[in-house]
Amino acid sequence: MKTNRELMLLRMRLAQRAASRGVTLVEVLIVVAIMALIAGGVSFMILPKYKETQIKAATTNASNIRQVAIQYVALKSAGECPTVQILIAEKELDSTGDTEDPWGNPFTIICDTDDIAVTSPGPDKKENTEDDIYAGPVGGEG
Repeated sequence: MKTNRELMLLRMRLAQRAASRGVTLVEVLIVVAIMALIAGGVSFMILPKYKETQIKAATTNASNIRQVAIQYVALKSAGECPTVQILIAEKELDSTGDTEDPWGNPFTIICDTDDIAVTSPGPDKKENTEDDIYAGPVGGEG
């Protein structure tokens, strides 16, 4: 029969061997599944905020371009409606600035007899839809 000391040594060796084996494939898969669930939850929460931020940025950029266009018409043009390209060429707008909306569409400047509006097709990239971005009287901001 084995003595208590031998049994303790045997148990310690078994414990050391079990500890040195590492993690099993099942444990790794469980950790990966948990990480995937967390990543999916985070993206589910962030995506709507990202779209909202894009719309706010497009509205702000359109308003900035509108202000530059109003000043250009008042001070430099002979009553002609400028385009974004004209404002860049006249160095009224920085060419490295935000002259396109977050979806890659160029802003359009619309001149009326009384006021100026700047528009963007919005996220769907189609003009005259409900998600269009407006700065000025066309969209009711003016």
